[in-house]
Formats: sequence, structure tokens, C-alpha cells
Amino acid sequence: MLVNADFSRRASLTPDQYQWVPSPQPGVERVMLDRLGAEYGHATSLVRYAPGVHFPLHQHPGGEEVLVLSGTWCEGAQQYPAGTYLRNPPGSSHAPFSSEGATLFVKLWQMAPEPGQPLRIDTRDPAAWSLDNAHECCELYRDAVEHVWLQRLDAGSRVLPALVPGAELLVLDGALREGEMLYPSGSWLRLPAGEYAGLVAADTLVTLYLKIGPLGVRSGQGEHR
Repeated sequence: MLVNADFSRRASLTPDQYQWVPSPQPGVERVMLDRLGAEYGHATSLVRYAPGVHFPLHQHPGGEEVLVLSGTWCEGAQQYPAGTYLRNPPGSSHAPFSSEGATLFVKLWQMAPEPGQPLRIDTRDPAAWSLDNAHECCELYRDAVEHVWLQRLDAGSRVLPALVPGAELLVLDGALREGEMLYPSGSWLRLPAGEYAGLVAADTLVTLYLKIGPLGVRSGQGEHR
């Protein structure tokens, strides 16, 4: 299966375009944002757990990145409410579940193949935020290839003030505007290398997930969700 598989082209999805489809795990649905392969391969998705769903134990040979958008997602005794950011490194395994239900932003098989340490960040904690170029930022992850963070922008602020090697955005609160096009909360954009001067915050305060770095597969194929 190929979904938005040409990384040299722009891709976007707004909430009115969501198509929730069942996953192989009963009670788990997803909106496929980009995907290379059927149930195994590079994938970016919105994932929705119905209340009481338990996902069986499985491995993540290519790593997993998760931002909890709503509800509470759990691993064993650990509970991760909305606003929690997680990175499960290549080679990790878990059996997640959600008693109350949860919606997640999930990226699979998009990490360097080297093993790393699990990462958990509570983005609701004010101490996780700092000022960067007059904007509030919550640093999530950075290496030599990619930079991941949350950002809050005032109305009219440019989202990407400089040339980028590639970018991915998820609007968490507020809306973005680019010309006549409006991207409300829940919108996803993937932008190839270039400059995007026309993409600005449309509301008084906009919160975004941003990832900057070259687009495409970093560590091969072989994942599911």
C-alpha cells in the first residue's frame, strides 16, 4: 500500500478529509497520512483506540514516535495523558492499551537504526517550554538529521521562517493559513525542501507539532500499526 509515498511532493490532510479505517487489531482505527507497504513499513497515522482496547505485545524494530492527542494511553503501569510525547527506539517492544480510549499521532519506522533510549516528555509541564526567537517552544528530539518540537505562534507569525530540507506539521490548536487555504486544528502537512513564506498562524495563538529534516525512510521497512 502506498499513501502519499512521493516525498518530493507536498501532502496535506484536513479534518474534513479524515477517513478512519479499521486496523488488524479490533477496536483500533487509523487515518493513514503517509505509508509505504501494507501492514509493514514506514507509516505516519492518526490512531484511535476505543475504550478498553489492549494491543498485544509487539516489537518496533524501526522505532515508534507517539504524541498523545486525547484520552490516556498506557504501557504497563505507566499512564500517558494527552500532551505526552514518546519515542520508543528501534528494537523496543510493548503491549499498549487504553482504558478510557485515546487518539494518537504515530510515526513508525522513521528512526535511525542505531538503538537508543526511550524518551517520555510531558508537554503540559510549563518547565518543558522555553523562548526561542520570541516564540514558545517545547523541544522533543534533535539529532544530526532531524529536529522535533512543539511551537506556539502568534497570529501572523511565519511557521517556517527559513529554507527547510523538509518539514512535517500537525496543527494541535488554532489554525494556519496559506493564501486562501485554511488548515484548522487537526490538519497535517508534509512539505518537501524549500521555503514556505506564505504559511502563517491564522489565530491569536497556534500550537504546532513540527519536524524538520529530510523526508523519507531512514531505516528500511518492516513495521505495522
